[in-house]
Amino acid sequence: MDKKLENLVGGIIPQQPPIEAQSDVHVLKSRLEWGEPAFTILDVRDRQTYNEGHILGAMPMPVDELVERAVPSVDKSRDIYIYGVNEEQTAQAVQLLRSNGFEHVSELKGGLAAWKAIGGPTEGIIESRTPAGADEYNVVSRVQDHLETQRKETPTVSRSEIQNRSETEQK
Repeated sequence: MDKKLENLVGGIIPQQPPIEAQSDVHVLKSRLEWGEPAFTILDVRDRQTYNEGHILGAMPMPVDELVERAVPSVDKSRDIYIYGVNEEQTAQAVQLLRSNGFEHVSELKGGLAAWKAIGGPTEGIIESRTPAGADEYNVVSRVQDHLETQRKETPTVSRSEIQNRSETEQK
């Protein structure tokens, strides 16, 4: 990175803490919503299961092909979140990558089920039948929806009502 650019960016973008060995789905969702760069989500389940439904943006790398596919295509210093069919498969995949020199690998606790439970965006054959609402994709949409709700719930007061209250309070 250019030294001048590095100094500019260094003052604006805070340094990320190191990735944990196990990560909560809320951590990943927060990183996605804030548009943080430089991380990868790997789905290590078989291709058929991946096609049925997966975390939006996750790359399919079945555990039996993981090392052969990840080594040439994923930077070893990149933050990598992994989920599989169950905790055992996820832990196996994490160990495979770590033993092949990947430095920042994290088990996504609860996998796809936990992700869906917090309203994380998904895609796939089955998932497309139950599309997520637009507000599930980014913070801006959720804030706009919140403001709309607040406007609907907050009673409006006319100028004449304010004048009447003011005159009553003065008496």
